[in-house]
Amino acid sequence: MNELILSKLDVHTLSGSGGVVGGFRRKVDATKFGTATADTETLSSADSGTLFTVNGTLDNIVNLPALSTSNVGLAYEFVWTVANASGKTCTFVLPGAGVSNFYAVINLSGATGVATQTYAVAGDVLTIPAAVVAGASVILTCIADDGTNSTWTAVTVSSVIATVA
Repeated sequence: MNELILSKLDVHTLSGSGGVVGGFRRKVDATKFGTATADTETLSSADSGTLFTVNGTLDNIVNLPALSTSNVGLAYEFVWTVANASGKTCTFVLPGAGVSNFYAVINLSGATGVATQTYAVAGDVLTIPAAVVAGASVILTCIADDGTNSTWTAVTVSSVIATVA
């Protein structure tokens, strides 16, 4: 069983003692959303665990995988290396319009007294708006998918408030 689990990891050197394992390297993808082009991509299960860099020079659209019971546990992370330009956004779209929902924790970062946190528990499109600065991040995880409906958690940290609709 452990061999099966370990075969799915991108491992540089794997060693451990006393219950501690080290040497794990995470995949970082700077090609799908990290260039100064407008990108529309549909993620797959093979992309799970990847940290994607995002260049916000133009609009980016991230489509999450089609409805499937095998989606539970898929996770993706996004970090902005270039701020979203004026009038440009990055949207994350759940499959099956109107049948899937984000459970989102939306963190607004900023100067003292400006930072806040809010929640959104309905909607299938998460939008990171224009003027989000480099360093913003989004973490998405599928927590339920019965092949007809899905639920994904979303945790955002950004300088402009993200929205779920």
